[in-house]
Amino acid sequence: MSVFGPVVKIHPVVLASISDSYERRNEGASRVIGTLLGTIDKHSIEVTNCFSVPHNESEDEVAVDMEFAKNMYELHKRVSPTEVIIGWYATGFDITEHSVLIHEYYSREASNPIHLTVDTALQSGKMNIRAYVSAQMGVPGKTVGVMFTPLTVKYIYYDTERIGVDLLQRTRLAPSRTKGLTSDLSQVAGSAARVQDMLTTVLSYIDDVLSGKVTADNSVGRFLMDLVNKVPTISAEDFENMLNSNINDLLMVTYLANLTQAQIALNEKLVLL
Repeated sequence: MSVFGPVVKIHPVVLASISDSYERRNEGASRVIGTLLGTIDKHSIEVTNCFSVPHNESEDEVAVDMEFAKNMYELHKRVSPTEVIIGWYATGFDITEHSVLIHEYYSREASNPIHLTVDTALQSGKMNIRAYVSAQMGVPGKTVGVMFTPLTVKYIYYDTERIGVDLLQRTRLAPSRTKGLTSDLSQVAGSAARVQDMLTTVLSYIDDVLSGKVTADNSVGRFLMDLVNKVPTISAEDFENMLNSNINDLLMVTYLANLTQAQIALNEKLVLL
C-alpha cells in the first residue's frame, strides 16, 4: 500500500460490474479490460462506474476496440455528465507487457490515469484489488521504461449501495445461496439492532478505559467527541414522538403501495376476462 499519491476510492457497483464482465468473457479469453469512470479531486480519485471494452491479445500482440470505448463513453456522458474517464481496469493479478500499451492509450484520454487490477480468478486465495499510476523512468534521450507505482485503495459506498452489499452478505450464509429483499420495517429493526450493538461496544470500551483495563487511545477519543457533538440536543419525549411519526408515515406508504399493487393485479384479471 502506497503512502504517496491520491487515494483511490472504489464503489461496490464497480467491483460487481468487473466480476460480471469476467464471468461473461468470451471463450478462451484469459482476462477482460475496461474503462473506469468517476471523479477526481486534489487528494483522491473516486471510481463510481465502469464498462468493459472488447479486446484480443496473444503472446505477441494486443488489439483493443478503441472505437467501441469512445462510443460507450459518449453514451455514458448523456446519463452521467459529471463522470469522466479516470483510467482502466484489467482482471488478473499481475501487470503484463500489454498493460503498458493499453495504458498509453488511456494516457491520451485522461491525465495521469490509474490502472486497476482485480484478481477475479482468486489466484492469491482472495480477490485482491490494486491500483497503480505510471511514471516514466530512464535516461533522457535513451531507452525509457514505465514503472507502475501502487496507490492506497479504499472501499466506499452510497446508502443505496449499502442495501445491495448487505443483501449479498446474507446470501453467503443461506443454504440455497439466494436471499430475498426484506421489508421496510425489518430493515428499520435491523438498523436499530446494529446501532444498539455498536453503542454497547462503545460503552464497554469506555468502561474498560475508566477502569484501567484498556489504555486510552487519543484518536478513538477524538472520534467519540465528534460523535457526541453531532448528536442533536433533543429530549427523549420529542425523539419518541418524532420516531413514532416517521414509522406511521412508513406504514402508510407501505399500505398504499400494497393497495396499489393489489389494484393493478385486479385490473389485469378483469382485462383478461
